[in-house]
Amino acid sequence: MIALELTDIKDFMNKLLRSETFDHFHLQEAVITSGATYTINGQITKGFFSEEELTELHLEGCRFMPFSMLKTNCFDLIKGKKTPSAFRFVFLLSPENMEKTLNAVGSSYKPSDVTGMYINLKYQNQLLSLTTGIAYNIFSTDKTLENDWDKMVVKFLKQHEIAYEEI
Repeated sequence: MIALELTDIKDFMNKLLRSETFDHFHLQEAVITSGATYTINGQITKGFFSEEELTELHLEGCRFMPFSMLKTNCFDLIKGKKTPSAFRFVFLLSPENMEKTLNAVGSSYKPSDVTGMYINLKYQNQLLSLTTGIAYNIFSTDKTLENDWDKMVVKFLKQHEIAYEEI
């Protein structure tokens, strides 16, 4: 796990809400606190989409919605004259991207061993932080995958010119 402070908040928020930078991640949860607190549960509601719609939207086998499908809702809650007092976003890799990541790093873990590979964003007291994490379905003392995930997130931030400092 790494903890980073994202130092250019305005630039980051534009990349988060007005570009496709985070669109390929799934959104587990967003909590936005302004005049009221709003919670968006990104879990796909069973029965809402037909099987054909799930296939068409590339959501078969997914538990959570892609951020691209919820971004407008988040933007509408954040935009305005006043900055929210706090927010939290919990992103995770789609099952497809998690499998690609496990293969790319040559991991001994199978997709069924890993519940999720996460990026957590938290804005509070005018500070924006990012932490990484992995949840497992099995017990293991091997931290190789966590180190590889941390490196991949840092590479992602650099590729997208997102300014950060280690905490």
